[in-house]
Amino acid sequence: MADSSGGPEKGTPEYDWLYGTSTSGDAGRAAGPGPSSPDEESTQVFRSSGRPDPQGGDDRTQTFPAAGPPAGPAAGSPYGAPSYRPAQEPPPRRPVPPPQQPAPPPGRSSGRSGGRRFPRPRPRWILALLVLWLVFLVVTPIVAYLRIDRVDAFPDDDNRPDNQPGTTYLIVGSDSREDLSAEEREELGTGDAAGRRTDTILLLRVGSGPDVLLSVPRDLQVEIPGRGSDRINAAYAYGGAKLLTRTVEATTGVRVDHYVEIGFGGFVGVVDGVGGIEICPEQAMDDPLANLSVRRGCQEVDGRTALGYARSRNFPNGDIQRAENQREVVSAVGDKALSPWSVLNPLRWWRLNMSAAASLDVSEGTGPFALGRFAFAMTNVGGEGSLTCSYPIAGITNPLPPDTARADELFGRIIDNETERIGRQLCTPTGLP
Repeated sequence: MADSSGGPEKGTPEYDWLYGTSTSGDAGRAAGPGPSSPDEESTQVFRSSGRPDPQGGDDRTQTFPAAGPPAGPAAGSPYGAPSYRPAQEPPPRRPVPPPQQPAPPPGRSSGRSGGRRFPRPRPRWILALLVLWLVFLVVTPIVAYLRIDRVDAFPDDDNRPDNQPGTTYLIVGSDSREDLSAEEREELGTGDAAGRRTDTILLLRVGSGPDVLLSVPRDLQVEIPGRGSDRINAAYAYGGAKLLTRTVEATTGVRVDHYVEIGFGGFVGVVDGVGGIEICPEQAMDDPLANLSVRRGCQEVDGRTALGYARSRNFPNGDIQRAENQREVVSAVGDKALSPWSVLNPLRWWRLNMSAAASLDVSEGTGPFALGRFAFAMTNVGGEGSLTCSYPIAGITNPLPPDTARADELFGRIIDNETERIGRQLCTPTGLP
């Protein structure tokens, strides 16, 4: 039967788990938890381990933590009541570092471009490329030199001027090159190759003073040994390079050291090899005989147009203006040949050398050093430390009469290697005083 408070009645068997039994008072409590006497009803006290009772006793209500799952029957509990343990917070998780890429081997770049690795240039690679480049620059002119044809250009007798200080080159532009086909001769306007004409005659003097490039007009009236008085270009038609050399030496008194003949086809290749040149005609030119049609003013032209510009005689003063145009073309070719791009561009460097080799015939004994000096002097034509002149003439008639007094003075200073003493009254663009 329940008590008046409505709670469970002591002694009721079904509530023994709540009240339990003990023998007597303190003895039962001292013996610890558990039933000691079935006749005594008392509330079971669970002894707590750890903190002492602030009241001085051991009997106090057990406080159970709210958190933590049951860990099974508690050791020492007679009823197998579950025992709860405080929940332990898991240790903080250390961040996992991202996977690291393996270090690139020495000499390789760790960067990526399009998923590919690019090698990092090494000093020895750069040095190797530089050496190969220098070898290419040196070997190319040697290969070109070995392809140049030789010509017997000097007279066999002893009737030549004595050796002189400095070096003189006789430069001849001819349309007699046998390697020009009929179509090429028609395109370039050179006429029949059998005519062996010399449209260009130049003397280049290299010495201790300023270099001198002197044009000899093709219509200049001279004495041709064994042929009498005639235009100077007839000497080439009569006896080729030998007779032309002898005529020039007899007329000027200057000893020719090296003979250089330039073919028209090769000249076109040289101009195209340097990427074209700039010409600056003072008037529009339309010359069907030279296959030339250009406007007035400065303009870029290719090899074929440059050749027509150097050969055209469609001027009031004819051959005089043509000589000026030829020196202008030579100077323009020299400027382009010396440009950094001609050396840095391997294709242009190769084409320039091979085209020059294909266009040249040189005299026997003209070695690589002499030819290299010639090429360097030609590239400096029109620049500082050089003079460009025309043969002194007395007037504009046909043929052109030489100004003997001025000519003797001019060539006397060349013979004596005193080109720095050549004044403007002797060195004029037209040859006129």
